[in-house]
Amino acid sequence: MNGAPTPDDVRRALSGGALPVRRDVAAREQAAVAAVLRQGAGGLDLLFILRAEHPRDPWSGQMGWPGGRLDEADPSPLAAAVRETREELGLDLDRDAEFVGALPEVRTHLRRPGVPHWVAPFVFAVRSDPAFTLSHEIQEALWAPLAFLLDRGNRGRFLWTGGGVPLPMSCYRFEGRVIWGLTLRMIDDLLAALGSTK
Repeated sequence: MNGAPTPDDVRRALSGGALPVRRDVAAREQAAVAAVLRQGAGGLDLLFILRAEHPRDPWSGQMGWPGGRLDEADPSPLAAAVRETREELGLDLDRDAEFVGALPEVRTHLRRPGVPHWVAPFVFAVRSDPAFTLSHEIQEALWAPLAFLLDRGNRGRFLWTGGGVPLPMSCYRFEGRVIWGLTLRMIDDLLAALGSTK
């Protein structure tokens, strides 16, 4: 791809991909998230949230994309991503955005019962610059330029301590915030898809 990605580049990159469907496991073991793009001053921006600290949230206090667990009433993971984004940010993707496509479903490292084992990411492009109404689950929402994420020079590492053992993990550091883990894996899937449109 020459230059910064455009919305058409993203559409082409994700065209033809199959939509994830509900798995034959408990709804609480499935989650869905929304990767929301907007046209910024210097190209496309990607929306991130900082999750509030909560003992029952396996991604408590981390940067991520809006979304959450499927409810029994959700007809599909896509519907869950739309519902969760509305609940967390007050952003109605059905009304204010275009559905662009799906990224590959991601298996989580979590093996505990009652927490998500699978996350289905869906990509949307908002039609304007939306205002947000943050729920108690979200500390903040911010936009990061896609060009920043595409620049491999912005990748770094940090030490994450799990089970008392410090482990070096890949990450982005954006305006003092660390983007890593499951969200980083999904970002890499998006960037890999955009790379395939060269």
